[in-house]
Amino acid sequence: MPDTPAFRIYRDDNGHRTELTRVPTPMPAPGEVLVRVLYSGINYKDALAGTGRGKVVKTFPITGGIDAAGIVETSNHPGFSPGDPVIATGWGLGFDHDGGYAGYLCVPGDWLQSLPAELDLRAAMILGTAGITAAFAVQRMLDNGQQPELGPLLITGASGGVGCIAVAILARLGFEVVAMSGKPDLHDWLRSLGASDVLGRNDLAVEERPLGPARWGGAIDNVGGELLGTLTRTIVPAGNIASVGLAGGITVNTTVMPFILRGINLLGINSVDIPNPIRAQLWQHLADDWQPARMADILTAIVSLEALPELFEQMLLGRTHGRMLVTLEDANA
Repeated sequence: MPDTPAFRIYRDDNGHRTELTRVPTPMPAPGEVLVRVLYSGINYKDALAGTGRGKVVKTFPITGGIDAAGIVETSNHPGFSPGDPVIATGWGLGFDHDGGYAGYLCVPGDWLQSLPAELDLRAAMILGTAGITAAFAVQRMLDNGQQPELGPLLITGASGGVGCIAVAILARLGFEVVAMSGKPDLHDWLRSLGASDVLGRNDLAVEERPLGPARWGGAIDNVGGELLGTLTRTIVPAGNIASVGLAGGITVNTTVMPFILRGINLLGINSVDIPNPIRAQLWQHLADDWQPARMADILTAIVSLEALPELFEQMLLGRTHGRMLVTLEDANA
């Protein structure tokens, strides 16, 4: 097969750099599948990897892209046949194994999910890693007894991919959702996705007492740091916080009081290693009863591989929102 275009990330004696180049199309070993990639996405982790500002890449050089959707070209795995539409997220793509920013992706078949009948490949990548992460956070909260009756759910960092999809899912499930975003021009957009109210970045006072007023039924937190500490102090008894991101810092200052006096739950969300049976269930939810009602409004850009460096910079500066697709439909023309 001919060479395929790829967005490669390097770190060597010349420092960190990226390059759009062509690489040999990989050939699948036993148990592996070769996928012709049609779409990938742009995630915060992709931006960290592509700029070198986060120590997330373990292997150099590497093809970036932590998710992908495409068509099976060749399969050495019993679960897939040529022509099958598939999704790839997690399992080290883009930081430990060549990822989705290429015309072809070769991975173990166990890393792939069959595309649910209710989704097309484009919609699958509008959701992508952000969608499966949001869905996993919602599922873990439901498994821990989260109910609308506990009160409003706060979604921090709500304008990002995980945040806006979480808003849409939870609104569809009947929860009162309050979104928090530091981008005033996006507040109406968040309401259109299902938020009943939107708070600015500075609208929630820092709570330093061991326990503050119990205001939130639960939260999905994409920020971390001081804000996560405040949330632990202001969740109602038996409420849940799903900790997803760290844009605001990696240190959490709290006490045991909310846990032993209110019985709150702090749930860590790692979407990289979700077991396959759970992953399949989550994708089916995303395709069916949890699918955002306004999927098209979540998509904010469709770009080619050439645009990635600039969009990585814009994302880390907080100048992007929603989900951005990378199209590779013509990559192997």
